[in-house]
Amino acid sequence: MEGTDLASKYDIGDTLGVGAFSEVKLATNKHTGERYAIKIIDRAKCKGKESMIDTEIKILQQVRHDNIIQLHELYKEENRIYLVMELVTGGELFDDIVGRGKYGERDAANLVHKILKAIDYLHCLGIAHRDLKPENLLLSDKSATPKVMISDFGLSKIFNDEEVTKTACGTPGYVAPEVLKRQGYGREVDLWSIGVITYIFLCGYPPFYHTNNVVLFKQIMSGKFEFDRPWWDSISDAAKDFIRHLLVLDPQQRYTAREALAHPWIVHYCGVTRTEDLSPVIVKRNKSRRRTDTL
Repeated sequence: MEGTDLASKYDIGDTLGVGAFSEVKLATNKHTGERYAIKIIDRAKCKGKESMIDTEIKILQQVRHDNIIQLHELYKEENRIYLVMELVTGGELFDDIVGRGKYGERDAANLVHKILKAIDYLHCLGIAHRDLKPENLLLSDKSATPKVMISDFGLSKIFNDEEVTKTACGTPGYVAPEVLKRQGYGREVDLWSIGVITYIFLCGYPPFYHTNNVVLFKQIMSGKFEFDRPWWDSISDAAKDFIRHLLVLDPQQRYTAREALAHPWIVHYCGVTRTEDLSPVIVKRNKSRRRTDTL
């Protein structure tokens, strides 16, 4: 809504958060009383990052999923862009993990199940998030059973059918090995990140860690990780098998979101995910095995 007076429709309230070139404020619709979060992007602060902002807005305008943060309205002014977003009040999943230490298998599987359904939806639209981590997963509210919501599409990428990218991006501990090798990568990077997140859910620490990023990246590119004793002794073999199918060096052998949803560990706790509840898929074949890719 270019040129529309935002203030005539919304009461702008407290600051909820501040980023490198934006801030988020609480807003209340004057007519309905509904509350939203307004992300205010300062155009002057994002010089050189315009394409990243444009991609994020394009994605937010396109997606509609229960586990993805929703954009309700867009306002543009000469110096600022206003994104009227769905308000979530449960905080970051990262803080919830820190508070709990770790999750039980049922809770972890239920969270991962919701994340996978949202990622399957994005991948079917040709979108890779590219920066999945607990800090970018929000909880809808502070109830005992909040929704988990994927947010922050600033590093996301819209892929064409056969497109790969060599741009290094993401957060060090969650980044896929093919990103570090800069040999080209696709949507499979998100499943690696989900593998790391699942590992953390179950034990409270990451599978790859070092204070020196050079050493950390070598660990990731080796693909070697352990289920350390005694922390993993009580965790099921099914959970470990699920992680092993995601933390796979070869992205062509790594589970897709749909394959991960069908894994026995997810099915045991969450039931069978019905095909009609997911986006359409196109089945491709390669020399190594039958594979289902989402487009």
